[in-house]
Amino acid sequence: MPLDAATRDFLARPGLSRLWTTARTRLERAALQPTGTIRLQSLDSEEREALSLLLARPITGATATIRIPDLDARLRATAVGRGLAATLTALGPPLVDRRAARDAATAERTRHRTEAEATLAATALNDQPWAHSWLAENHRTTTRATITQAIRTLSHLFPAPGTDGAPGPWGRGDLATLTTGSAHGLDDDTPLARLVLRGIALAHGTDPPTDAPTRRALWRTAGVTPDEVSSTVLTYALRPTGPTWQEAALRERADHHLETHLTLRELRTLPLELAPGTHVHVCENPRVLEAAADSARTTPLVCTSGSAATVVLTLLDTLAASGCTFAYHGDFDWPGITLANRVIGRYDARPWRMRAQDYEYLATRTRLRGIPPLPLTGPRVEADWDPELGSLMEALGVALHEEAALELLLEDLAQD
Repeated sequence: MPLDAATRDFLARPGLSRLWTTARTRLERAALQPTGTIRLQSLDSEEREALSLLLARPITGATATIRIPDLDARLRATAVGRGLAATLTALGPPLVDRRAARDAATAERTRHRTEAEATLAATALNDQPWAHSWLAENHRTTTRATITQAIRTLSHLFPAPGTDGAPGPWGRGDLATLTTGSAHGLDDDTPLARLVLRGIALAHGTDPPTDAPTRRALWRTAGVTPDEVSSTVLTYALRPTGPTWQEAALRERADHHLETHLTLRELRTLPLELAPGTHVHVCENPRVLEAAADSARTTPLVCTSGSAATVVLTLLDTLAASGCTFAYHGDFDWPGITLANRVIGRYDARPWRMRAQDYEYLATRTRLRGIPPLPLTGPRVEADWDPELGSLMEALGVALHEEAALELLLEDLAQD
């Protein structure tokens, strides 16, 4: 039953708040049983008065020691008419038997582990020592459904010798559908994908993957083909020197001033040996590459399309390994500077019209042309290649997309 208004008002007075807070902690730790004592120190006058009224004895000093069984009996004998646990529940929030909660959690973990071990034992993984180590490492931090799906997935990748379930090749979407019912069940960064990859790494004695390329490599090690066709990198005027039909096709598209989208799948097998010392320009926005094609420029271009995705870095890594050098241009905003830092730092690229004087000139020209300014927002990012650029951008407060420099960039491409 709820407390009547007068009793609630009395119990809820500020002078008793420390008592109830401490009592709640003690009861929750003692399986909700009224045992032990409460010692309140540094009592102020309001607390002494409230405690005196509640306990029906004078509290005059700065410290009060209260036996919890006595407090429980006192509450039952007064207008409160209920014990300490019921009183605290009425005042709210509900009490939690922490000991029981811990016991329940321990029992649940035990059930979880037992069920997971039984699931593992029913598969060929039971004969794999690494599988038991993997389960011991991960079952506590993984939901029951996810660990079950992971065991099911790994059992398809590591079947018993001589069975029909030979490993791979699997499409990742097909494998995900088979084990989870969803083609996206093993997408990157899902808990299930991370758990399965940890198992594959353990099986092959390697470290868990730390980035997209190592994730894909590990999937392929287990006979799983990740999606390598949906993500592309936009290129222009790449002229590899080899004799294959793929290289000939790239040269022909370059001759006709056509852009080319390359997938990760193509990059895994495409020879990309360019002429020694080829200088490749890298831009952030597709409009720059489009304008270069429209004006029949012949300088090789790679577009990051706003972010250096894995497919972009894979291409640039390949070109760098073949001896290409790079120049980079992007947006004059904080995300643009972040991306520029990444590309310039990774490939020792030359900043391409990306210095403080270039920004100041473009900002001034934009203003004189009457173009509405685009506010620069977000936290400041320092340009690793030019210590003055960040300060100047912050001072002017104007963001400039790459298209603001389009005429200048096309002039540069005509001269290279």
